[in-house]
Amino acid sequence: MSIRTNILSLRAAIPSHVGIVAVSKTQPAEALQEAYEAGQRIFGENKVQELVAKRPLLPADIEWHFIGHLQSNKVKFIVPFISLIHSIDSLKLLGEVDREAARCGRVIDCLLQFHIATEETKFGLDLPEARSLLAAAEFRQMKHIRITGVMGINSFTEDIGLIRRECQQLRGYFTELKQEFFAGEPSFRTLSMGMSGDYPIAVEEGSTLVRLGTVIFGERQYLRQR
Repeated sequence: MSIRTNILSLRAAIPSHVGIVAVSKTQPAEALQEAYEAGQRIFGENKVQELVAKRPLLPADIEWHFIGHLQSNKVKFIVPFISLIHSIDSLKLLGEVDREAARCGRVIDCLLQFHIATEETKFGLDLPEARSLLAAAEFRQMKHIRITGVMGINSFTEDIGLIRRECQQLRGYFTELKQEFFAGEPSFRTLSMGMSGDYPIAVEEGSTLVRLGTVIFGERQYLRQR
């Protein structure tokens, strides 16, 4: 099926209040343009160099999200235009985003990334670490970032029960942080969870933003040829 058909099918199946991030890593600009012409406006990249290279080739009204592990020394390259950073996993990284955003005169929306998967390789905070970050005096002095929610990556598994429990765990973190630190702040509203293999479960468990690559663009077959 075509990218256009995939996007239209997803929009028909996913509730309208749930945003779709088209995960476009390794995809050529032509594939992103096809998705754009089908109405997709939010694209997510996980490598700074690839994102910076693609952006000038595509329409200016695209909303770019950074969804991968972000190194502090790469922040300056995306802060001038990024709409949302999904992967804040330390106070140090958040401080770097704040400093670079101040230089650009911008306020950058950010999500706190939590480690919810069984794999040890995944990045992310646990709940005590997130509370410590949000309670830090340094955080309270930051004027050029805005925490708008949380993100998590589920285990790569066919165990539906495990995926559901991980989604429920992340939703619980979101609820606790909202009550403790963001009560009365409507901007804290994003629960980013769910990818191509598990997004229906994530949506059932309250996701407001799903990150979909394969179900939009198809398998990245050429990666296996390297």
